[in-house]
Amino acid sequence: MPGGRRIAVAALFGVVIFVSATIVPTPMDKMLIVVQATLLGLSSLLVKRWGATYAGTVAGLLMSLSRAAYAPFSLIFAIAYGLLVDGSFYLFRVRMPDGNVQTRRVAASLTLSTAVVGLSSMYVTISIGLVPMIPTLYAIIIIVGIINGVAAGFVTSFMWNRYLKAAH
Repeated sequence: MPGGRRIAVAALFGVVIFVSATIVPTPMDKMLIVVQATLLGLSSLLVKRWGATYAGTVAGLLMSLSRAAYAPFSLIFAIAYGLLVDGSFYLFRVRMPDGNVQTRRVAASLTLSTAVVGLSSMYVTISIGLVPMIPTLYAIIIIVGIINGVAAGFVTSFMWNRYLKAAH
């Protein structure tokens, strides 16, 4: 896939992430992060260098426009999420020499990235008083977020190995 198309795919994924994050009300959007994690994972694989970061940046910019009061947080956490996915895909060496990806490594990478961004965003929003401290709600969000990260890892791996690797 030529470079321009790769960037277009990452931008399109960023738009879909934005739409998926804005149509679901908070805090439910934090528990349904499987779409974001899957698209960031696929973007990282399709674009190779900085793919998830591109998609995260597009999503963060769009979220910043729609939620102006939270603009810095939306942008920072969206970019951080993309960077974590790209970095963990590299560190976990998710790609095998034959072009496939290792499902366990993809799942671990997306779960770790999701957990780190989720915990840090909750910490910041609670610390600065944007949201009240509700321990049971946050425990549920963390558990469901981890489950979503694992599910996104399996979906990403399946889609890549089955359909997208050959087209790439």
